[in-house]
Amino acid sequence: MARDRQPVLKKCRTLGLDPSILGVNKKSKRGLRPNANKKLTDYGIQLREKQKARFVYGIMEKQFYKLYEEATRKEGVTGELLLQYLERRFDNVVYRLGLTTTRRQARQLVSHGHLEINGKRVNIASYRVKQGDVITVREKSRDLAIIKESLNQKSVPGWLTLDENALSAKVLENPTREAVDFDINEAMIIEFYSR
Repeated sequence: MARDRQPVLKKCRTLGLDPSILGVNKKSKRGLRPNANKKLTDYGIQLREKQKARFVYGIMEKQFYKLYEEATRKEGVTGELLLQYLERRFDNVVYRLGLTTTRRQARQLVSHGHLEINGKRVNIASYRVKQGDVITVREKSRDLAIIKESLNQKSVPGWLTLDENALSAKVLENPTREAVDFDINEAMIIEFYSR
């Protein structure tokens, strides 16, 4: 499995992201890049938006392109469908529920098999949750320090509910465009791929 091991703060500075979006509470000491004042071309703007989405959700290019192709085949607004697919990824849902402080921690929690969907253990981070799915923390994993420390640190979005006592959650509906917690222009991503 390929992983992005690039330093988070360096990548955030390059893409113009605030590290708090990723759950990182550090600030870069260097500030902006020296070439940041250069005006980007249309291609550069489109590429930056695509790279921003890939970096935030922790997805490699091949998988991201497959999601784009799936969104174009389905009826509806392609950009919104793409963002909906990204938000419904299992690792992202775990992060959005507040069970971890970063998406990378959520991915590790999922891949180590600490969570169940509808009573079955799922260890695939790219698993796409559906409306009505019930996500629970396994009995053996309820005492993990990561989960205990990160609960109550952020609010749960409206399309999810969380029962903190039982450590279970339910997907109420599919996320909308407003559910995305960072600034992104999905139309630029679609333009990039439809060249």
